[in-house]
Amino acid sequence: MTKVGLVYDPVYLKHDTGAHVENASRLTGIASLLESSGLKARLLDIPPRPATLEELALVHPRSHVEQIRQAAESGGGWLDADTVVSPGSYQAAIYAAGGVLEAVDAVLAKKADSAFALVRPPGHHATPDRAMGFCLFNNVAIAARYALTRHGLKRVMIVDWDVHHGNGTQEVFYSEPRVLYFSTHEYPFYPGSGAVEELGTGPGEGNMVNVPLPAGCGDPEYIRVFEEVVTPVADRFKPQLILVSAGYDAHWADPLASMEVTVAGYARMTGIIKRLAEAHCAGRMVFALEGGYNVEALAHSVRATLETLLGISLSPDPLGEPARSSPRPNIDALLTLVKRAHGLG
Repeated sequence: MTKVGLVYDPVYLKHDTGAHVENASRLTGIASLLESSGLKARLLDIPPRPATLEELALVHPRSHVEQIRQAAESGGGWLDADTVVSPGSYQAAIYAAGGVLEAVDAVLAKKADSAFALVRPPGHHATPDRAMGFCLFNNVAIAARYALTRHGLKRVMIVDWDVHHGNGTQEVFYSEPRVLYFSTHEYPFYPGSGAVEELGTGPGEGNMVNVPLPAGCGDPEYIRVFEEVVTPVADRFKPQLILVSAGYDAHWADPLASMEVTVAGYARMTGIIKRLAEAHCAGRMVFALEGGYNVEALAHSVRATLETLLGISLSPDPLGEPARSSPRPNIDALLTLVKRAHGLG
């Protein structure tokens, strides 16, 4: 029987952002649906733990960690126009990073075939020395470094399907040959990075694979990207572990973006990643929550991801398809450019 782990804990609700779009209702909405649908009972509970200072230092200098801790202990406040800290944010953030590490440990120890870390605050915009874009610590980047250094892996692939480019993750691994970072994102859009020409440098050149999509892309365009770009680069790289920065803000109902992915589209993308993981790394995958700001769309998309990992039938999607009034975007030229940049034929 397929064993899928779930990391979740009320500690993540202590990151109290008030009326901010990245708020605790995102997690309580997901948890409520998983419970009421009976899906949670089919998942292996993976309790989180706080990441240690040494683990955070795999990506972040002590000065950055101390800045976040002091900001929380002094009562919180705004770090920039988008990113807020509350008194409980530091605890939530170290448990978010540590929760993803526990998921990695469970998968690599074969306690679970795959795992989903239902954590917040999110992480992929956090650079080594800067919190930004709702993110304090870069959970997935820390997990990738942890897998390389603590578990001795030689190749880790990160798939980032959040609608925003993971500038922080890219910065961490821009010259790292052991990490392949793939991102598909709405472009040009926050944070402004993620052009095709951003390929990596030195020994990591070619390991940054960016597919900057125009607004209006939905399931057909995303599935093309996963079949024509993600699949061949993964087949060539042969990862030993796949980490997914799982943001669900490319859903058509999300208020922060202009994409048109459906719940079924996320299930199909998960299925492609699952197939690649089975081909190259004994099915070892860890998903970590990033964005997604329509709570209903987010909850049902996470549910569909977990159902796909479990290999069970998808539940009905109450949101359905978007209403289209314009032609589908043509991404032929973009895919040709990406394939040429990465020698994909």
